[in-house]
Amino acid sequence: MTRAGGFTLVEVLVALAITAMALGAGLKASGALTDNAQRLGDVTAAHWCADNALVGMRLAQQFPGTGEAEFACNQLGRDLRGLLRTQTTPNPNFRRVDSVVMDAQGHVLATLSTVVGRY
Repeated sequence: MTRAGGFTLVEVLVALAITAMALGAGLKASGALTDNAQRLGDVTAAHWCADNALVGMRLAQQFPGTGEAEFACNQLGRDLRGLLRTQTTPNPNFRRVDSVVMDAQGHVLATLSTVVGRY
């Protein structure tokens, strides 16, 4: 009596388990790439907003007073909000200005700093 060729049930189940683990790892990796791409877009838009706020302050050619001022920005279809913090420096002819950009939930996406001199 000859045996018929083929795979046993155990061999088929082992092959299915290995395939399932490989597919699960692939899905997890592709999900991480998608999240990273979204984060990169958010941070890029936030940097543009922060930079625009600092350039606007420089173009005003006025020596900024100390304190905080809020601003809104829309970049790449994202509504972001920002905060300009102006602080004194040891030299009274200069001010340090921090532009902090946050998402709708209040998470800080980007912070840019500059020093503005008296014009």
